[in-house]
Amino acid sequence: MSNSSAESPIDNISSKIRTQIESDTLDEKDVESLLKEIELLKIDNEKMRAKLVESSMLANNYLEETNKLKKQIEQLTNPPLFIATVMEVDNGLALIRQHGNNQEVMTRIPDNFDVEPGMRVCVNAAFSIISIISKAADVRAQVMELINSPGIDYDMIGGLDDVLKEVIESVELPLIEPELFEKIGIEPPTGVLMHGAPGTGKTLIAKAVASRANATFIRMSGSDLVQKFVGEGARLVKDVFQMARDKSPSILFIDEIDAVGGMRTHDGTTGSAEVNRTMLQLLAEMDGFDATNNVKIIAATNRIDLLDPALLRPGRFDRVIEVPLPDEKGRNDIFKIHTRRMSLADDVNFEKLARMTKDLSGADINIIAKEAGMFVLRRRGEHVTMNDLMDAYEKVVSEEGEANTPHSMFV
Repeated sequence: MSNSSAESPIDNISSKIRTQIESDTLDEKDVESLLKEIELLKIDNEKMRAKLVESSMLANNYLEETNKLKKQIEQLTNPPLFIATVMEVDNGLALIRQHGNNQEVMTRIPDNFDVEPGMRVCVNAAFSIISIISKAADVRAQVMELINSPGIDYDMIGGLDDVLKEVIESVELPLIEPELFEKIGIEPPTGVLMHGAPGTGKTLIAKAVASRANATFIRMSGSDLVQKFVGEGARLVKDVFQMARDKSPSILFIDEIDAVGGMRTHDGTTGSAEVNRTMLQLLAEMDGFDATNNVKIIAATNRIDLLDPALLRPGRFDRVIEVPLPDEKGRNDIFKIHTRRMSLADDVNFEKLARMTKDLSGADINIIAKEAGMFVLRRRGEHVTMNDLMDAYEKVVSEEGEANTPHSMFV
């Protein structure tokens, strides 16, 4: 191939101009036309360069997307990993227990892994350790923690002065003034059990104590501890109590503890056996608590008669406090608390309302105040009147009566 064939159009024009200059046959018009042709070719050359750069960028994007799809295909085709707990370690071997089926096997520890008993690891179908799960706490335990302060104060609780005094002595004082107990030479109570009718303010008291003590508030329900698989409930209890220790000072509030702390029975099913195992783990964790630690346990139940005697013995729940329905003075205070931000008319009589609402709980009074506000909103009024509160009372009482009326299965 000749050299001229490899030359660019601009080079051809340049050589043509040189030839014509040497032969002295080039006039001014030829020079102008050749210069214009050179400029057009330069513009075409820049356009081609831009297209080349764009094509190169598209090729790189397609290459990245191809690699990403290859990784996804590799992940989808790889077999899944299983979670297991390391039970024992000996001479480069580890005894692991797979979660779900509780199968125990011995497997070799890889050289680059530092495995200790109690760790959770990922294993493949051959039970080879692939990775170590750094956080031992169950994510279900972590979501029970309330990072922010509950924002409840004692002035938001009415009619429970005696109960508040006992809870403050048992829970708040050991957290904020432990030297008082050291001075007297007594150990603070390890746990407090509150029982009473629904809606009397048991959960509200626990939140108020956590706010005043500036402690981490961890709330869990007894039903959260009842899990499907064998051993899962006990492990969740262990993780929650460990998180309470790590986040100290903290208050661990167990609501509806009768769901997991009922009297132990065995009907031959795995369900009842699992509930019993979970409660045994709960008892063991409570026994392992040091009363001088900055962790306090508060439990609440509506049915204390269903609880196992082992849970009620001294050393686990040292203080058993009944949270009663509010008396007339307490109901008056609760009405004032729940209506203090409302625009009230002059005819509102809290004494009359307190006398009318006998046998109602604080939660019922809160609903009455909200319903009265809805009546005002419905008529586009500006003030809550006594008639609004009376109508709300009638509505709440009638709804409770319908809910408590037994209906026949057959008409």
